[in-house]
Amino acid sequence: MNNMTPQAGEMSRYKHEVALPGGDLKVYASEQLFGSLDYKVLEMANNNLQIPGIEYMSYTPDVHVGVGTCIGTTAVWDAATGYVSPSIVGSDIGCGMRVHLTNLHMDDLREVKLRRKLVRAIEKYLPMEAQQRGHYSDIRLENIVRKGLHGLPNKYVPDSYTPKKSSALSHVEISKLAFDDEILNELPDMAWHRGHRQLGTLGGGNHFVEIQAIEIAEEQREVAEAWGLKDGQIAVMIHSGSRAWGGMVNQFCTPAFAKVMGQLGLGSADPRLIYAPLAHPQARRYVNLMYSALNYAVVNRHLIAYGVREGFRDVFGTKCELRTLYDLMHNYAWEEETSSGTKFVHRKGATRALPADHADNPKAYAATGHPALIPGSMGTASYIMVGQPGGEENYYSICHGAGRIRSRSATKRLVSVHEFSRSMKVGTADEIVVNQHSLESIIDESPQAYKNVDEIIESVTGAGLAAVVAKCKPLAAIKGTK
Repeated sequence: MNNMTPQAGEMSRYKHEVALPGGDLKVYASEQLFGSLDYKVLEMANNNLQIPGIEYMSYTPDVHVGVGTCIGTTAVWDAATGYVSPSIVGSDIGCGMRVHLTNLHMDDLREVKLRRKLVRAIEKYLPMEAQQRGHYSDIRLENIVRKGLHGLPNKYVPDSYTPKKSSALSHVEISKLAFDDEILNELPDMAWHRGHRQLGTLGGGNHFVEIQAIEIAEEQREVAEAWGLKDGQIAVMIHSGSRAWGGMVNQFCTPAFAKVMGQLGLGSADPRLIYAPLAHPQARRYVNLMYSALNYAVVNRHLIAYGVREGFRDVFGTKCELRTLYDLMHNYAWEEETSSGTKFVHRKGATRALPADHADNPKAYAATGHPALIPGSMGTASYIMVGQPGGEENYYSICHGAGRIRSRSATKRLVSVHEFSRSMKVGTADEIVVNQHSLESIIDESPQAYKNVDEIIESVTGAGLAAVVAKCKPLAAIKGTK
């Protein structure tokens, strides 16, 4: 497709428009990142733009090739007449980020030996291997997928007894999504078994728990202080999703979507790109199951954080606090009220970043906008941001991370353990401690596999979509396996 050139249709230094055969694509990226786009990224966009009725599509600066749709996509339809695409939601439904703030300072974790001790303590509460069961056999899975955080027993929401201090239920993008739960009766027993086993587990790939030190951006110090952030404060960042439950939803619904597309004469150059009209019964079936996976995902991150809290308390005592700053998703689709009406918005590897006074902000963040949580790669900084009014033009979507530049196999082939080790400052006082005995086992997640997160953040701020509130420097990382 020779006319898919990223040099065409530039709008500004950080905002670009590419006219493709299927329609117009917005790209929010620096000139350097924009110029480096692979033709496959544009080819995928062209396929997506040919889905009937699509009103808007954009890429974030961390965009990279995915299955059927690129990671870093926002795609919008009218809620009454539009379409839903499992391919533009992604297989890990509800995958997202969570940050907890502690009452510790980075000086409390200055010693590498103490950081290792803390990592080992957390591992006791957080299963690392795929075959290990989560520690929450007393939780009823049907309550979780139906009620989200509100389906948890009280003992797993320890601050629910102190409303003035509580943040577990209020400082989240969603605590519960309602849906027609009759569909749950159709699911096989194996789905329930696997979903229950994996509650409170990280999974593999790019999922992690990271212990970080906060550095406030002077320009947003007022916002940072309103959120309770302090320079040098220890924070915990968590990245995980809906695990086997979300995978089950896709496996359950994909054949039905393929059949619907055949019946309606719909198609795509990419057979992995599936979609259906929202009004179709199979589409509604998928949306209901997707919402159950969003409920699962937010609870999964909550339980991971609960286990991390127990590990911190084993090392630092029961006065150690882990207050929820925020929890949000970057793989989902749902209805949103906009200035041009009710839209059905898909985000795949894209984070919603709302500014101050937006109606969808949680009450705790109405006056400031909510924290938007953007991880870097292993060994690099992560960011806490806040949406800006200019983000409205992109449906308030920003990046979700650094974005891969190499596949896992290519990274293993091209990056040496020595390079990875230097990135993690192994053997120095500033070593970023990891829980894996060998860096070789997680080399496909090395910083060399990802874009430069600072360039990604520069693109987001340069485009006026969001502002940096704090930079989070890594001290220790905990990785699991699939």
